[in-house]
Amino acid sequence: MSYQTGDLVEMKKPHPCGSNKWEILRIGADFKLRCSACNHLIMISREKFEKSVKRKI
Repeated sequence: MSYQTGDLVEMKKPHPCGSNKWEILRIGADFKLRCSACNHLIMISREKFEKSVKRKI
């Protein structure tokens, strides 16, 4: 599956705030994501991202 910056994705596990929807901010060896509910920023590796994404919204 191909991803672009600005895409919304649904992850398998929810964030502690309760939301499991994230916006992609940066793509490369790592992905930078922002939680759509609380605006928390995280960076995860491409491998971990591709395993934990459920679907593209």
